[in-house]
Amino acid sequence: MRIGIVGNYGNDNNGDEAILLSLIKQVTSTFSIESNQITVFSNNPKQTATRYGVESFPLYYKKGNAAKTFFATYQNNKRIVRTFDLLIIGGGGILMDLYKREAPLYGSYAMMAKNSNVPYVIYGCGAGPLHTGLGKWFIRYMCKHAESVSVRDPESAQLLQTVGVTKPVDVIGDPAFSLRKDRVEKSEAPSQIGVTAVPYYNADYWPEGNPAIYQDYVDGMAKNLDELAEQFNVQINFFATKFPQDANVTKDIQAQMKHADKTTVLDENLLPERILEMTEKQDIVIGTRLHSLILATCTETPIMAISYHHKVNDFMKLAELDRYAFPINDIHQNSHLFAEAFKQMADNWPATLEETERLSEQLYEESMKGTRQFIDAIK
Repeated sequence: MRIGIVGNYGNDNNGDEAILLSLIKQVTSTFSIESNQITVFSNNPKQTATRYGVESFPLYYKKGNAAKTFFATYQNNKRIVRTFDLLIIGGGGILMDLYKREAPLYGSYAMMAKNSNVPYVIYGCGAGPLHTGLGKWFIRYMCKHAESVSVRDPESAQLLQTVGVTKPVDVIGDPAFSLRKDRVEKSEAPSQIGVTAVPYYNADYWPEGNPAIYQDYVDGMAKNLDELAEQFNVQINFFATKFPQDANVTKDIQAQMKHADKTTVLDENLLPERILEMTEKQDIVIGTRLHSLILATCTETPIMAISYHHKVNDFMKLAELDRYAFPINDIHQNSHLFAEAFKQMADNWPATLEETERLSEQLYEESMKGTRQFIDAIK
């Protein structure tokens, strides 16, 4: 048996790597196969093959323009796809057209599978934004011919229906929730605060840079964290899920803080297992990246969120934690957001921990239900 996986992997985004790790574990467990029977299409095939013990090929073959890239990728990888018993397209926020390439790229794999009579599933993805006619067409095509479609939140399901997807769409949560581990030690009061950041409107990373917006974000984070450090006896620990970009932002935030002496920056490329170790050592995680929040929940660590993207809002709404989600553009206007939320959590700390434990168990169970899609697709 051979299983293919395609998504945004091998791109040094360890949130996406957490999804890939979870998918590999789910597939090997579901079908009782070895990792070398899995093929992953990756931005860095050598790294992916070495890291996970899988076979790996380039995700795409870049040519002079988008059309040439599409056809080169289709021609090169169709010969590989036709050898599969099942192709899994997912997870991650890949059902979108923000960067223009995603919808045609992943749509090409749906075409490869369909034209090779290989069943494929769209699995645990996030959807949106979807603004272009071409992007919507590719997403409709992908969903129409898939054996099944599942997404990680209700808002993604609604968006797919809005753009014309008629196939039933299941909500199973993010595949990374299957990495859940029981929390061994529980603190009597919160003192260790993990923080992740994202290069919001930083020209070195964002599609369109804006120095003023970026500086407002950095200043707002610094002021909120300073207020937290002034009011409570806490240690603030910065870490990154995309390295080095996110680590560079945390250094900018740290440099703006009055209480930088109460902070540390873990300046390392943390693989998913290490991120889980990091979140498990924190009492609360204040996360900007979605998968810093997801992996914190996997280790039963309470979370607050800085909502830089609708997917963060969607997750916090799904988790019924809207009260701890702060719009990124509000951060610089109110320096008390983190401190007020911290006080709410700390005032009834045992209940906060119990709520997080229940959430972690619930999301794990929902993510594991999705593996039924694999079995049904092959049948």
